[in-house]
Amino acid sequence: MTLSFPNRSRSYDARGRRVRFWGHDGALEISFFIDQCAFSRMGPDPKFDEAGILVAFDRYRDRILDVAAKVYSGRRRDAYTLLPSDF
Repeated sequence: MTLSFPNRSRSYDARGRRVRFWGHDGALEISFFIDQCAFSRMGPDPKFDEAGILVAFDRYRDRILDVAAKVYSGRRRDAYTLLPSDF
């Protein structure tokens, strides 16, 4: 199976200072997180509050999903965290 992202949902985890989103590999749901510092690698510094980070996620969604797919690359784990170094 290949990783897909049919669910456009995402949520901000204030405690972890990250955005959570989900992918699917067949019937398996895979959790992904992107550290808020990673957004600084993609463009102008976003506002580091919930609204600002979610706007940045939506703006760079395609790039984020491409990186998530590369990090995943078929390895089975319950969750993956995307870091600035992944971008």
